[in-house]
Amino acid sequence: MNEKSRETPETHNLDRRKFLTGAAAFTGYSLLVKAPQSLAANDDPFISRESAGLRIDELAPDDVKPGAAPSDPNMRVVELQSDLLVAGGGLAGVCAAISAARLGSRVVLVQDRSRLGGNSSSEVKMHPRGSRFGFREGGLIEELCLENAYHNEQYSWEMWDLMLYDKVIREPNIKLILDTSLYRVEKDGDRIQSVWARCDKSEHLYHVRSQFYIDATGDSRLGYEAGAEFRLGRESSKEFGESLADYDPPGTTQGSSILFTAREHDRHMVYEAPTWARELTAEDLKHRSIDEHDWHYGYWWIELGGVYDTIRDNERLRFELLAIVLGVWDHIKNSGLFPDSANWALETVGMIPGKRESRRLMGDTVLTQHDIEGKWKQFSDGVAFGGWSMDDHPALGFDAPDREPFTPTQYPEPYSIPFGSLYSKNINNLLMAGRNISATHVGFTSIRVMLTCAVMGQAAGTAAHLCSAESVSPRKLRADPKRVQALQQQLLRDGALILDQKNRDKADLARRAKVSASSSTPNTSPNNVLSGRAYDKPGEFKNKWVVSVEEKPVWIELAWSKPVVIGEIQITHDTGLHRDVTMTSLKWLQKEMVSGPQPESIRDYRIVGILEDGSEKLLADVFYNYQRLRRHSFDPVKVKSVRIQVDQGNGGSEVGIYEIRAYALRKNS
Repeated sequence: MNEKSRETPETHNLDRRKFLTGAAAFTGYSLLVKAPQSLAANDDPFISRESAGLRIDELAPDDVKPGAAPSDPNMRVVELQSDLLVAGGGLAGVCAAISAARLGSRVVLVQDRSRLGGNSSSEVKMHPRGSRFGFREGGLIEELCLENAYHNEQYSWEMWDLMLYDKVIREPNIKLILDTSLYRVEKDGDRIQSVWARCDKSEHLYHVRSQFYIDATGDSRLGYEAGAEFRLGRESSKEFGESLADYDPPGTTQGSSILFTAREHDRHMVYEAPTWARELTAEDLKHRSIDEHDWHYGYWWIELGGVYDTIRDNERLRFELLAIVLGVWDHIKNSGLFPDSANWALETVGMIPGKRESRRLMGDTVLTQHDIEGKWKQFSDGVAFGGWSMDDHPALGFDAPDREPFTPTQYPEPYSIPFGSLYSKNINNLLMAGRNISATHVGFTSIRVMLTCAVMGQAAGTAAHLCSAESVSPRKLRADPKRVQALQQQLLRDGALILDQKNRDKADLARRAKVSASSSTPNTSPNNVLSGRAYDKPGEFKNKWVVSVEEKPVWIELAWSKPVVIGEIQITHDTGLHRDVTMTSLKWLQKEMVSGPQPESIRDYRIVGILEDGSEKLLADVFYNYQRLRRHSFDPVKVKSVRIQVDQGNGGSEVGIYEIRAYALRKNS
């Protein structure tokens, strides 16, 4: 049915609501239309325009008039109710919101910019990095990065922004409010009752009541307004006995950076720096490397703020950082030291300082250098992992030309991040995710990178959903070993990787099955898909089945001693966890990655159920897969075995599967 066919004489003059939903004839859509499927959570990735439009319209209801807030008589107050409010739309906040929403929580996600992604957005352009130990983070951030690799082979920052928006807007349980800043919290004792957020672009004040709240703002604005205990800056080595703590004076922080991109043209490009740009010499840059031939993307070491207040002095820092950016570019173009720069010109210059450090909210556990170096093995509540070096920067940043711009300290293996670091110690219903979790400054220097922030976001969102569903505080959840195990098992089921944890889900029928396959490559076995761990450390082949796609037919089968009823098959595909997959403008990093589908993954496959009488029933027929985690739900059917028939890979000579799960009922039913 189209809009015209709905028209009657009484409705000829379309009001705003009808106009906005006038395209409801489309039963499904995707902002990114390259492939017929793109959402890994289920087999129904499309949401109607009408459904999305109605959710958006609820943020600007027609019956709300100005005047409800005496201090802002021209603003309209919109009352919202949710299970969870997530403040901050960086990668931590996006993953927190999506994880909770997919589990069934009603989520309000508030972001103070027009774009999601935080420091990874096109406004800042800092490429997300994470573990350096030979395997990627997994979970939701893996889904996002694979989505970007497939739909954004041109490495466009704006398309990365759009992909994140697409992912959030598809979730029917998320209300996304952009260009909106949280500014006030109402409390009852040690609990947040509601928050106020302001959108001057639409002239709305949002009053949001939730059961639980996640601060993913980076600056801990939600926790700060709520009176949550926090720390700011470096501690001395005496406080926690950390050998790395005296790198710079206590109270100082890491700074903020402004990045630029540039492009080579087919003619000479002139550059004249403004009078307020800094004049730089080779001596100013003796510890800061500038490539002699390529200037597509630079430079993270244009950093200031560690001796300032990175929040309140933001405008000053913007000015000084821009002065350095333009001074660096003037040095490249006009010093005579880089003759190959003649045809190069600036393409973009960031206008938002990308912050590294400000407030950190305190939880029941404070992650320290000692934990990163091995004490993490004492945690029983690990819910995420980190693997970046303890990477400190001089507080003076660029204004410390005689010091290296960073000092990385390595450790022997990745470490677990405990749930006790992801909730506030004094605000009963507040969790946090990202660079503001409970850690010392030294601990922060490792957990601050965005891919690690993202996995903490998924953990916090999952925990908030479980807390809401069971009406318990985060502290009570952590105090109950069974609830902690339920949290860990839910995260594993949703693709997260947790060190020293494996699939022990009693509802997973695959754990009772026997596995066979057409064949396996050396060092692998079909039984590996039931190992319970969905990743391998470098050099391992213990947890995935690998097979050559040259052999036909290619299949793997789960069989039960007695018939079972299944309604969902979950597959964790091999997507080459050993290489980087991220958004970046670094040309050398782009060359190391694979744009498009990862060659180890299976593109086309069928899932066939073998019934009690030996007949076969097609349960799923999949084309153009490029994701790692795929769930396939169908009407429950009694089978004695299930076969996954591999029809085509994504270009590699071998494909692999890490895990196969089987459930009687579809997820969340």
